[in-house]
Amino acid sequence: MRLSKIGILLALGLAASSAQAAGLASIKVPASVDGQALSAFVWSPCATPPEEVKLGPITLPAARNCPIAGTKLPLIIISHGHGGGSLNHHDTAETLADAGFLVVALNHPGDNFSDLSRAGDISIMFQRPRDIKRLLDFLLADWPQSTKIDPDRIGFFGFSRGGYTGLVLAGAVPDFHDSTVPCPEPAPICGEIRRNEIPADPLVGDPRIKALVLADPLSFFSTKESLKAVGAPIQLWSSEHGGDGVLPDNVAALTANLPDKPDFHVVPGSAHFAFLAPCPPALAGSQPEICMDQSGFDRAAFHKTFDGAVLEFFRRNLASERKS
Repeated sequence: MRLSKIGILLALGLAASSAQAAGLASIKVPASVDGQALSAFVWSPCATPPEEVKLGPITLPAARNCPIAGTKLPLIIISHGHGGGSLNHHDTAETLADAGFLVVALNHPGDNFSDLSRAGDISIMFQRPRDIKRLLDFLLADWPQSTKIDPDRIGFFGFSRGGYTGLVLAGAVPDFHDSTVPCPEPAPICGEIRRNEIPADPLVGDPRIKALVLADPLSFFSTKESLKAVGAPIQLWSSEHGGDGVLPDNVAALTANLPDKPDFHVVPGSAHFAFLAPCPPALAGSQPEICMDQSGFDRAAFHKTFDGAVLEFFRRNLASERKS
């Protein structure tokens, strides 16, 4: 599990058919005894035509602070990978919001593009699920737009460490001593694992999450026992070549060890960062390690298929008629 340098500004329901664009707003969850303040973007169904919204090197088609169209909307939470941010998967968020979902993508404190202070510490693997629980608590109880959310239709999208986060939230129990996970020195987290300096804090699950999409998840879950409590439906994506500590064989092993077979996809010709939104030219020039794909792989074309498949999965598994 190498520590990559991703110093970039990357951050990220079924409603009425009149929605024409993704509304975009920012929110902040206050700090608490459980963690630092959380910043996030919210995409929502919106009846206003989009404009170009520039956020650092990224330009989005969105309507800023648009009134949310619809009520009792399904909600998707997005968790980014190591050193990423809340715009990493903005195209997926836009697709979901245009189709009637509320989508909220946060920056994990201490493990994002502007704050890597805890990214190399084992404690971040315990903090990340707590971040999501705190975010959901806020959205459902304290957010001024909380009544727009259907609390029985909550989904999760996670990439890389975000995929790990989703599995923990779904009830999986990691084995940090799993020898199949590459963890070379000098990454501090690897030394902590070898010295058994693993926090005694309980890992946080969240049964409010009813369906999950996991893209190239970092997996410390190599046995059926570690995954036996996972019951929510999962759409699982693997790159062909992996990267950043994620091995395709480890992702594929989840299909055999999860209690219910996931909707599993391997993306031919792809490496790990292919699941990030296509990069604009300026970002590709400054961050080639996350923007450049292998010869012959078309990230933009792939994301059209990927976003459509993610949308269909959440539509099917968070449909109102499936509510218990």
